[in-house]
Amino acid sequence: MRRINIQDMATYKKRGYKPKTKAEKVDAIEDQSATAEVFNTLDEGASRTEEWVGNNQKYIFIIVAFAAVIVLGYLGYNKFIQEPKEGNAMNDMFSAQQYFEQALTGGTEKDSLFTLALNGAEGKFGMLDIASEYSGTNAGNLANYYAGMAYLNMKDYQNAINYLSNFKGNDLATGPIATGGIGDAFVQLNQVEDALDYYVQAAQMRTNDYTTPMYLYKAGTIAMELGQNAKALTFFTRIKNEFAESTQAIDIDVFIGKSEAASN
Repeated sequence: MRRINIQDMATYKKRGYKPKTKAEKVDAIEDQSATAEVFNTLDEGASRTEEWVGNNQKYIFIIVAFAAVIVLGYLGYNKFIQEPKEGNAMNDMFSAQQYFEQALTGGTEKDSLFTLALNGAEGKFGMLDIASEYSGTNAGNLANYYAGMAYLNMKDYQNAINYLSNFKGNDLATGPIATGGIGDAFVQLNQVEDALDYYVQAAQMRTNDYTTPMYLYKAGTIAMELGQNAKALTFFTRIKNEFAESTQAIDIDVFIGKSEAASN
């Protein structure tokens, strides 16, 4: 086939242009033939697609309808079930929260107040009911935290571990405190290696000036108790370098000196 240059192609595309030479006529015919072949291919592809769609309309409609049901069901669930459930849970939690807060400053009555926070009173739900009845809601999750901390204060360490382990917290305070609370419970159960693991986790969660130095300090003291003095030194040194204004930093040089001496 004769090659045509750019000028020839431009000439062919001019409106009204008629090929003059025999060679130009042949090229024009071939060009038209190639174009027609492309359109024929497209037509064939479109026909096959239409045929496939026609043959599978039933299944296509089922898939589309199924997807629509999922989307609408999700939106409806959130609007008409999940949101009201969240509201009811928070309302039911109100009195239990009050008992819990009173227990923190309740003196000799604190165990009784923690018990009311856990079990409820006067027909109102306690944290245990809310954690069970509203599982999967934010309120149900928070009830696990309150229940775990109540049990920890009441020295029921196994239940404290159970409920705090079920709590999922991502904010600056409750997440580290819940994890550190599990460490505190393990210390009381004389499972100090487990306690160290949880203190380290708590110190690494959501770094802040309150919980991070507190759990670094606890991790350091437990590490020294276990004879892991080099590890303890890293915890104490971090408090000195990063949290110099914290309560734990007041006598931190003493602990750094002890851990350094024990490491040598």
